[in-house]
Amino acid sequence: MTAFRPRPEPIEVARTTLTAVELLEVLWGRASTAPASPSQMRVLLMLEHQDGINLRTLADSLASTPPSTSRLCDRLVAAGFVERVVSPADRREVRLHISTRGRAFLDDLRARRERELQAVLELMPAAKRTALLEGLEAFCDTAALQIHDTAAHTGDRTA
Repeated sequence: MTAFRPRPEPIEVARTTLTAVELLEVLWGRASTAPASPSQMRVLLMLEHQDGINLRTLADSLASTPPSTSRLCDRLVAAGFVERVVSPADRREVRLHISTRGRAFLDDLRARRERELQAVLELMPAAKRTALLEGLEAFCDTAALQIHDTAAHTGDRTA
């Protein structure tokens, strides 16, 4: 006999998700030999998805100032993770690209994180893993739509 569980409210799911994210951070911290700060990681992930954006757009996306974002990118350029390229359309504009080394760094980091996560998932019952997968797929689809809609309404300049 299965126990009746009422449909969870978004706040309950949000709190449990927050706990899961915090636990993921702990797991991923164990997998990390990252020479990049959390802010630098955000830049790398943004460039991976929006390769070739300019500094102002990146600063807006990070909710940061252009000078702070420029210094952040300076460190990533020095590490060989990011390349700056003058825009062919406007020589005053600099486009940011993740480098081959930056991509390799992210690939390696993801592989180590995946191994840590897989070790936990292997301990879960198969039915719970299936339910988690279905829920996460729905969450990712919904979040991607919301992010896309928000970007469209705020005049995202990366297009």
